[in-house]
Amino acid sequence: MKNVLVTGGSGKAGRAVCRDLVEHGYNVLNVDRASSTDPVCPFLKVDLCDFGQTMAMMNRGGGADSPFRPFGTPDAIVHFAAIPAPELATDDQIFHTNILSTYNVFEAAVRTGIRRIVWASSETTLGLPFSPDNPPAYAPVDEDHPMRPESSYSLSKDLGEEMARQYCRWNPDLTMIGLRLSNVMEPDGYAQFEGWQDDTALRQWNMWGYIDARDAAQATRKALNADLVGADCFVIANSDTTMKRNSADLMADVFPDVELRTPVDGRETLLSIAKARRILGFDPKYNWLG
Repeated sequence: MKNVLVTGGSGKAGRAVCRDLVEHGYNVLNVDRASSTDPVCPFLKVDLCDFGQTMAMMNRGGGADSPFRPFGTPDAIVHFAAIPAPELATDDQIFHTNILSTYNVFEAAVRTGIRRIVWASSETTLGLPFSPDNPPAYAPVDEDHPMRPESSYSLSKDLGEEMARQYCRWNPDLTMIGLRLSNVMEPDGYAQFEGWQDDTALRQWNMWGYIDARDAAQATRKALNADLVGADCFVIANSDTTMKRNSADLMADVFPDVELRTPVDGRETLLSIAKARRILGFDPKYNWLG
C-alpha cells in the first residue's frame, strides 16, 4: 500500500494524513478543490461530485519522474473530502456534496480495481449533539451505540457507512474502513481549551471529545495496513477529554442517569477507542495538556 490517493488532503485532517504518509515513505497524491497550505506531496484539482473527473483521477498516468503525479493507479484511497461539519452550507448542499462525492469515490475505486478504501465517517452518526435532553444511550460511547443522525451532515455520514457495507457485499474482496473521527484539532487550537473549563455545557455535545489531527493521521495509516476484509467502522478520539475534570465527575454532573458501562480512569475519553486500539493498533500520542 505504498501509493495512496488522499481526497481532501488540503483540509485540517487531510493535511496531517498527507504529511504522516509521506514521512512514513508513502507516495501520496492530494486530490482537492484547493491546494494545501502544507504542500508535502503533488496536488490535483478535482471536483469529486463529477464522476468523470473522479474516474480520471484514479488512473491518470504518471510515475516517479512526474512532478504532478507520483504514480498511476493507486494502491489505496483515503477519502476525507467533504463539507466537514453541519451549518457550513445549506442542509441540501451538505447532503448532496457528501453523498455524491462518496458514491463517486467508492464506485470509481471499485471500477479501477482498488481494493482498500479508508474514509472519514463521523462521531456525529452516534447521536450528536448530546445534551441532557438528548443524552447518549450509555457511556463510554462505542461502535455499538445506536446510530442516531441528527442533521443532514450526520445523515450523509450514516448513509456513507451503509454504502460501504453494500459495496463490500457486492465485492467480497474489498476492504472499506470508516473512521468516526471526533472533533479534529491542530496544536494551535489547544489554546481555546482553557476557556471551556468553567462551563461543562460548552463541550457536552460530543462527550468532551476531540482528536489531534496527527493522531487522526496515525489511525488512517494503521487502517491502510490493517488485516481486515469487508466493511468496518471505528471511533477515533484522543485518549483524554477536553476538560481537566475527571470524566466520571463530568458524567455525574451532566448525564447522571446515563449508564457508565465501563469504569473511566481520571480524564479518560468518553468516546471509546477500545476497538480501534484492539484491531487497528491505534495508540494516541498527542494531547492538549502535553
